[in-house]
Amino acid sequence: MIPRWSIGIVLGLAIAGFPTLLLSKPETKTENAKGDKLPPGTVFRTSERCVSCHNGLKTSEGEDISIGFEWRASIMANSSRDPYWQASVRRESIDHPESTQAIQDECTICHMPAVRMADRDAGRHTDAFSRFTMQMFPKGDRPAEDGVTCSVCHQIEKTGLGTDATFVGNVKIAQPDQNGERAEYGPFDIDKGHQTVMHSSTATYRPTKGDQVRDSGLCGSCHTLITTALGPNGEKIARFPEQVPFQEWQHSDYVTKQTCQDCHMPVVKEAVAVTALYGQSREGMHRHVFVGSNFVLEGMLQDHRHELATAALPEEMDGAMKRTAEFLRTQAAKVTIGSIDRTTDGIAVEVHVENFGGHKLPTAYPSRRAWLHVVVKDDNGRVVFESGALNPDGSIVGNENDEDPLKFEPHYREITSPRQVEIYESIIKDSQGKVTTGLLNAVGYLKDNRLLPHGFDKATAVQDIAVTGGAANDPNFTDRGSTVRYAVSTGNATGPFKVEAELWYQPIGFRWAHNLALYKASEPQRLVRYYEAASTKSAMVLARAQATQ
Repeated sequence: MIPRWSIGIVLGLAIAGFPTLLLSKPETKTENAKGDKLPPGTVFRTSERCVSCHNGLKTSEGEDISIGFEWRASIMANSSRDPYWQASVRRESIDHPESTQAIQDECTICHMPAVRMADRDAGRHTDAFSRFTMQMFPKGDRPAEDGVTCSVCHQIEKTGLGTDATFVGNVKIAQPDQNGERAEYGPFDIDKGHQTVMHSSTATYRPTKGDQVRDSGLCGSCHTLITTALGPNGEKIARFPEQVPFQEWQHSDYVTKQTCQDCHMPVVKEAVAVTALYGQSREGMHRHVFVGSNFVLEGMLQDHRHELATAALPEEMDGAMKRTAEFLRTQAAKVTIGSIDRTTDGIAVEVHVENFGGHKLPTAYPSRRAWLHVVVKDDNGRVVFESGALNPDGSIVGNENDEDPLKFEPHYREITSPRQVEIYESIIKDSQGKVTTGLLNAVGYLKDNRLLPHGFDKATAVQDIAVTGGAANDPNFTDRGSTVRYAVSTGNATGPFKVEAELWYQPIGFRWAHNLALYKASEPQRLVRYYEAASTKSAMVLARAQATQ
């Protein structure tokens, strides 16, 4: 007989749009989309096995903090749906056709991990391309659709976390014990009674306390991506640190103050139940929002939800987008205007911007950029100088890289022309020293002046996280911020002059999107179409300041 409480849970899931697989008989093995048996010890349950109990959670004030609902609107849950990722995998495979299978294997390890890790441990390759059109799976390809699903992160062993051995997703997954059960780690002690109750839905998992789920090294395993540049015929020609926010964090003051989880999975500031079924109130629950910075991807998942088979409900995606915007506007950075001095032909203004995050700003995937938009107005409100305006198509006025893919803006100490703009970004180079947006062509950086976190000593930073280009020797570019002097000619205008300074941020820069237009496959073309449709909202202001002289 089915207990009455489980019927209520199942009905609630059905109403919420989740598959109701809770009542199915627990399997001892699972299958992938092709029907292949997954090897014993490498079994990943998909999210519907977890959300049945980890939804319906609220604070004392009634705020919904349901783990399942918040997770499924996150970038983690949508990592395999990410149209930019899919376009990039296709682009790299076109650029390096001889390495197509290796590219699919490496790119799915963090974006489609339940599928890739099972395939890896079974000694087989992963077919990513067949899973890109997710709406073609009306009955579900849940291991692929779930992205970074619950049972991936919660089965990671502590062995090697935070070291080279586990980077690029090379984590050790819990193996079965003599009873065929695998540890499923969480942050809390679980008594025998609760373990027994949980076993009814967790099947072959054994809920186990594991402090590694609160260790930044767990996040660093996938968020440290070292790629290998490929030459002719797939020849390996260079090692390239594509994204290393974990190492940036290690080289900052935050290494002893905040973990990745503290910032991106904010703690609930009261004792709450972490499960709706027989849950006891606990201090220290972290919300599974995985708040970050990619509001452009969130918008694409919302605006093109049918084409991308977005599982999160519209109101859930709206909530995620609001959290991202609030996070960026309140916790990312600060802009201040220092001295404003009169000169022989105008004014000189010092603009200072400071990073409040635990790694570089922006960090990780090199398509991201931040820049200063500075405007000077005369006493009639007329603009007499402007640097860094955003065009409707997502490009930046005066930015050489947006105008010419082989050029880029240098790091500036002083700006004297509206055609100059201070952009905090990473510019990557190929083996010929030319600017590229092809990750597997990249052998190093031509420029990296992304804003440093507090405590980051650029003089002692190792090569993987080094400041590169003009900022390396700029005494006004430190862990306490970047100061740029604007020497503005005001002509015949009269003061007092009003100075407005803003720090803008864009997750996918114009050049990174539009370079994909050269590739005629469906995924790159779709991304360009999405980007053009959303270009006017492809960037946002993180911080602003104003002053009058």
